[in-house]
Amino acid sequence: MTLNEKIIRNKVGLLKLAEELGNVSKACQVMGLSRDTFYRYKSAVEEGGMEALFDKNRRVPNFKNRLDERIERRICELAIAQPAYGQVRVANELRREGMSVSPAGVRSVWQRHHLQRFDLRLQALEKKTAAEGLILTEAQLAALERKREEDRAVGEIETAHPGYLGSQDTFYVGTFKGVGRIYQQTFVDTYSKVACAKLYTMKTPLTAADLLNDKVLPLFEAEGMGILRILTDRGSEYCGRADAHDYQLYLATANIDHTTTKAKSPQTNGICERFHKTILQEFYQVVFRKKIYRELAELQRDLDEWIDRYNRERTHQGKMCCGRTPYQTFLDGKQAWIEKVEQTNPAPFPSPLAAT
Repeated sequence: MTLNEKIIRNKVGLLKLAEELGNVSKACQVMGLSRDTFYRYKSAVEEGGMEALFDKNRRVPNFKNRLDERIERRICELAIAQPAYGQVRVANELRREGMSVSPAGVRSVWQRHHLQRFDLRLQALEKKTAAEGLILTEAQLAALERKREEDRAVGEIETAHPGYLGSQDTFYVGTFKGVGRIYQQTFVDTYSKVACAKLYTMKTPLTAADLLNDKVLPLFEAEGMGILRILTDRGSEYCGRADAHDYQLYLATANIDHTTTKAKSPQTNGICERFHKTILQEFYQVVFRKKIYRELAELQRDLDEWIDRYNRERTHQGKMCCGRTPYQTFLDGKQAWIEKVEQTNPAPFPSPLAAT
């Protein structure tokens, strides 16, 4: 049964029900329609018969408003080459290639070609691979294996400038033969989305503090900034007696406030959780298919290279980034750091402009 036939059946059903009940108001109440709708249907049947109940769409496509064929073809190519990319990211990537198109324009093209959902783009990729015998790229393989459940929305984190709030978490990478379990300590600045990560063979307060000391604070200090507060979960590597816990002692020494997430609610630290999903899909699932790692240092080198590309080359669609790279957002927010931190907490972090 076609859509029009279903619509006709409902409209005719309303007219017949009113005739059987002998009460227009009661029939409309049962069908969930207004009396005005009933009389419009009745008038249409009296004037043009049952055919008058068919929906008549007078809209015709305006081809003058369509994108250039070259841009539309490139959007379709990118949808198959990078099926995990959303419409905003595709628009950003095309802008870097010199093609101006809005995210809504990208989605319109997707809808015309039945590519508007991630699973549809994956199906198109699979069909093209089967038809042409293509060899998939690592990014495409990672996209095909991507989990389909959506992230749970849990509100918005308040952040005013780089260093206002950092998010730290532990990510279990896996077990390497001859090495053992591998854990990743992760830090993400909630304002700029600049990320730092380091691999360890254990998760302890000392490794959590080492990430801050080795990678995070030097990054901020190089730009004359610091960190005011850090958000973590309630894991033993982050929480303990303040006078005997390495991580707590380090935060106190660095004059960084510590906030913990709500118990049994990992989504409270959603920025780190989302980054872990990104690094899993775009780095680990790719590199583990390219080579076999026998030393932790080798994997750390590749991780450092990917993190550098993530921070400096990969565009981000976060609220503060708006299509910029995380590092560009980090630099652009420097003035906000100077203005707000000098007003609220001038002592621990001297202004980088003081020496000029």
